[in-house]
Amino acid sequence: MLYAIGDIHGEIVKLEALLATLRPGAGDRLVFLGDYVDRGPDACAVVERLIRLQREVPCVFLLGNHESMFLDFLGWRDARYFAGDAFLQNGGARTLASYGYFDAVEPNPRRFALPPDHEDFFRSLRSWHLEADYLFVHAGLAREHLQQSDLNWALRRARPEDLLWSRNTGDLPHRLGVTIVYGHTPSADYAVRWNLPFSVGIDTGAVYGGPLTALRLPDETIFQA
Repeated sequence: MLYAIGDIHGEIVKLEALLATLRPGAGDRLVFLGDYVDRGPDACAVVERLIRLQREVPCVFLLGNHESMFLDFLGWRDARYFAGDAFLQNGGARTLASYGYFDAVEPNPRRFALPPDHEDFFRSLRSWHLEADYLFVHAGLAREHLQQSDLNWALRRARPEDLLWSRNTGDLPHRLGVTIVYGHTPSADYAVRWNLPFSVGIDTGAVYGGPLTALRLPDETIFQA
C-alpha cells in the first residue's frame, strides 16, 4: 500500500506511535510531505528515525518550507533554500538545540556541520512526487498552474515559493487529472482537509496538539497518532 504522512515537526513520539500503527512492510511505500524539523521537541531524532526507516521500506521524502529555512540558515545554496532569516522566528531554535548547536562555545551556522547521514538526507529531499493518480507536494501549486490541464507542464513551471509556502490554493478545484495530497496548512480544528477528487490536506497540526496523520492510498483511509 501507499501511505502519505503529514508534517511531523519534531514530534518523535507521535511519529513512533504512527509507525507502530501502520507497521509498514513488504509492498508498502511511504511518502512524507516535509516539515520534519522546527517547533517540536526533537527534530534530530525524527530525522534519525526516518533515515533508519528508509533502510527498511521504500520512502520518498519531500522538502518542506521549514527544511528550506533551516538549510538556508546553515548557508546551503540552492534555489529551493530561502527565508533563513525567518528560521529562528519559526521554531528553529528547537531544531538547533536538538542537534547540539548551542553547546558550541561560539555557535555559528556557517561552521556548524550536520551528521553526514543527516546531510545526505536533507540533500535528497524532493520538491514533489507523482505516483499513480496522486501528486504529493508540501504546500501547493500556483493558482495559474491549477488552471492548466497539462500536469507535466504545470510541474515543469512549479515555483519553489508555491510548492513550499502556498496556503490559498490547496482547496481549489483544478483540471490536472490527479488528486493533490499536501501538508503545510492545518485546518482550524486540525481535521483532514477533504476536497475530493481535487485534493486532500493532511497536516493536522501535530505540533500544536493535533494528531499526526497518515493517508493510505488508494482507499483513502486515515490513520492517526
